[in-house]
Parts: sequence; structure tokens; C-alpha cells
Amino acid sequence: MAMFKDDPVRPENYRRFERAVPQWFGDAKLGVFVHWGPYSVPAWAEPIGELGTIEKEYWFAHNPYAEWYFNTIRIEDSPAAEHQRQVYGGAPYDDFLDQWDPADFDPEEFIALVKSTGAGYFVPTTKHHDGVTLWDAPGTDGRNTVARGPRRDLVGAFEKATRDAGLRFGVYYSGGLDWHFSQLPPITSDGQQFGRPVDAAYAEYAYKHVDDLIERYSPDILWGDIEWPDAGKPSGPFSMEKLFEKFYATRPDGVSNDRWGETHWDFRTSEYQQGTDVEASGAWENCRGIGFSFGYNQVEDETHLLSGPDAVKSFVDIVSRGGNLLLNVGLTARGTVPELQRRTLEHLAAWNAVNGDAVFGSTTLDASVATATDEPWVRWTRSGDTANAFVDATGPVRLPASSAVSAASARLADGTPLAASRDGDAIAVTLPEPAVAGPTLVRFDLAD
Repeated sequence: MAMFKDDPVRPENYRRFERAVPQWFGDAKLGVFVHWGPYSVPAWAEPIGELGTIEKEYWFAHNPYAEWYFNTIRIEDSPAAEHQRQVYGGAPYDDFLDQWDPADFDPEEFIALVKSTGAGYFVPTTKHHDGVTLWDAPGTDGRNTVARGPRRDLVGAFEKATRDAGLRFGVYYSGGLDWHFSQLPPITSDGQQFGRPVDAAYAEYAYKHVDDLIERYSPDILWGDIEWPDAGKPSGPFSMEKLFEKFYATRPDGVSNDRWGETHWDFRTSEYQQGTDVEASGAWENCRGIGFSFGYNQVEDETHLLSGPDAVKSFVDIVSRGGNLLLNVGLTARGTVPELQRRTLEHLAAWNAVNGDAVFGSTTLDASVATATDEPWVRWTRSGDTANAFVDATGPVRLPASSAVSAASARLADGTPLAASRDGDAIAVTLPEPAVAGPTLVRFDLAD
């Protein structure tokens, strides 16, 4: 969940990090996120809906994010607190760290699935808001996955498998919240979120974590969340400024998101349906789970998750508007991809295998050339001198397009010619059933 202004101002000491966003990030279009932690053991939340569609006053006590379980069970009379009492006898949250046994975790198999979708980068959580680190982070006094539970450097396992697969590797780190370190009361309202730890002690603690992540794993992406402790924003030995210096020295073509407080960012982020104002211009990325939660939630069923075709439409819509999609998987405590989530990823992989060359590496198509519509559902991208129409319909359709789009050149993804004709300010075409469920790709030549 983001806490970031729609109109941030970059402080003077961070302006030296401004530069053009590396082409690889814009070309990638798709990344895969993973949330995995002690919260994957209870794997419980109320699937009330997507962020941005639920009243904030209702959200926290009924939080659909399973990864927020440590917070939600501390809210008096919340359904999660009652669930914790009934199922686990009110046991301490940290018991889940010791019970976490990823016996079926195969990082190579999982990253092979990630790569099959066409994703260009992978970002695992390294520390979520519960404060448990997925590597032996400095200062954690054994509250990490190397000393307890999995007994393994999970960040290192992800990093090796990702690099071996030829993908870019990112690290998610919650700098804004750490419920274990800060010992603050549970968050019960949106305004209260800013009761986050801001002191120098936490700034140094978080600094040493991110410094260690850069030192050990040389990530291509720094993906922060919520904020950054205020004491670590001005110039100084434990500042976010120092971390950006080290990051870009290590990875000159690395990128950072916008959730490190009002410091520096390369690209903006939205989440589900919240914060979408940032999608209007510049480099941006929408992140979301396949379901309503990022962490695995065993309560979710098919009605709460994106189907394969719906995931395709979400992806194509985002790319057509100039963004990237960071699609999240919530691994089970055993380290496996839940079957319904696997089904969605496999469908996305199958669709991209047929149509992906019109998505990956594409650019937006100017609205004066062709127009997106919802009835029928049509989105456009551009690949060189080719206009790519993605149409979620079969049979006769009209595609709003200017004379710059050549109707006579219409063809399907595999190059099969398609009969089409100019009909005023649109192109009339009859579409067959798609080879893979989801939008059908029709390519057109663009006039010089």
C-alpha cells in the first residue's frame, strides 16, 4: 500500500539522481512480484475487494491484504483477531516464523514459470511490514529466515535463479513500516498510517538493511514501500541519499520506484485502483495481486482472482497507456504457487507466446491515429511502422482509426491476411475466435 503524494517535490540534494529512465525498463512491460513471509502460514484475510474501491474507514479492520495479518489481528474485535483466537489460540505472530517450512520451494521451477509469462523482471519482498527479513539482515538478532523457520537465505535463492534465467532482479523493502522494530499501536485508519517510525535509530537500522541488499545482491530495481524514516532523508551518513549513490554506482542502469518518501524516484507507482493519477505521464508501473491480496490468502477463490483472459486485458490496457504491470504471486508457506494463481500465469504465458511481440518493446499509439474503446474493448500499441489493435470481440466490429491506419494491410498475429475495409473514421473487420482466450491481435501498416 502506497503512501506517496500525487505531486511530490524532489529535494535539492536528490536532484543529481534525475536522469532518463533506462530503455530496458520501458521495454520490459511486465514484471512479477512475490509476497512471502510468516503471514503465508495463516494465509488469512477477508477478500472484501480491491484497494481503491473500499471505504478507508472500513479497510483496516477488514484488510484483504493477508500480508497485513500482524496488524489486523491486533485490531480489537476485528474478524482477523477473532480468527487468530479461534484457530491459533491467540498465539504470538512470531510463532508463524518458526512454523514456516518451505519444503516444496524450487526457485528454479518458480522463476521458469515467471519467465514463461514474458516478464522482464522479478521483485521479491525482502522485508515486509512485519519486520521479518528473508535474508540474514544486520541487526535483526535472528529474526530472519536464515536463523529461524526456513533456515535459508531466500533473497539469495531468488536472486540466483532470476539471474540464471536472464531476468532483471529487484528487491522490495518496507522502509516506511516495521511493526516489530517500532512497537507502535496497530494502524486502524488511513490518517494514522503516518504514525510510522521516523527516528534516527530506525533510519540507521533500515539504511543498513538496504545497504546490505545492494552489497550482496546488486539489484536492478530498488522497490521501496510506504515511506522512509524522516531522519534518513537529509544528507548524512545513514541517508537515503547515500543509498542512491551506492545503488547507481553498482547498477548505473538501475531504477527506483517512488515509495522512499519525498526523495528520489525513476518511475511512479499505482496499486490496484489507488493512486492512478500518476498514470498520466512519464514512467509508471501498476502493481496488483492476481487476487485481492498480495500475500497468499487461502480464503480467496475464483471469484476473487483475475482469470487468465482478465489478466491479459489488464496487462494490455496498462501497456497501451504507457505503463508496466507488476503482477504479484503469493506463494504458499510450503513454497508453491497456488493452483488458481498458476492457472492465471500459465494463461498469460500462452497468450504472450502468440501475441507478445506486439506488446513487449512496443510504444503507445497516438490517440489521433486510433482510439481505444470499451464497446467493443479495443486497445492499441505501436511497433515501428505497425499499429497493433487488441480486440476483445469476435464477429463484425468497427475499430476507430484514422486514414493513417491501412485497412488493406490487416492481418492476424501469425500473419494471416484479414479482410477489412474503411468505414468512415473506422475500419470494419470480422474477427475469428482467438487462438488463446483473450483479445485478438490485428496488425495494420501505418502510412508514412
